[in-house]
Amino acid sequence: MKSAIYRWGVVLLVPAAAACGRAEAPDVPRAVASSSAEAPAAANPAAAAADTMVVYKTPTCGCCNDWVDHVREHGFEVVTHDLPRLDDIKRELGVPAGMVSCHTATVRGYTVEGHVPADLIRRMIDDNETFHGLTVPGMPMGSPGMEGPWKDRYDVLAFDRAGNVRVYDTR
Repeated sequence: MKSAIYRWGVVLLVPAAAACGRAEAPDVPRAVASSSAEAPAAANPAAAAADTMVVYKTPTCGCCNDWVDHVREHGFEVVTHDLPRLDDIKRELGVPAGMVSCHTATVRGYTVEGHVPADLIRRMIDDNETFHGLTVPGMPMGSPGMEGPWKDRYDVLAFDRAGNVRVYDTR
């Protein structure tokens, strides 16, 4: 099912964001994500289709489910973890303050925050980038999982462990 925003209009943008993990919820035990501490693996074309992405999201977020479908359609294996609160996961995986969205993922030692297009995740892996991850802050209309009646222009940002951010691509 496509997100409620697409079906009922932009009026539901704020409630949709709250349903995607930004609302207060009971604390969740600390996540142990060993892959987040590893250095990015060298590109391996033979293993490209077998990359496993671990996605942390809330159980009620339709746009998160649509984004998971997007990355699966682009060859990633996906394991999802539905949690009532994502703040601790985002912090532990090194997502810079102010650069958050509704779901967080790890793949090959990188952190992926929000509605990052799958082709850019693949490029990051294949190019063996030295930064820590990619983020699309917020929930821009037209990004993967946020398809709708219009498309906003948005930046995909690369970030390092120190919180430095730069534009990686613009869509």
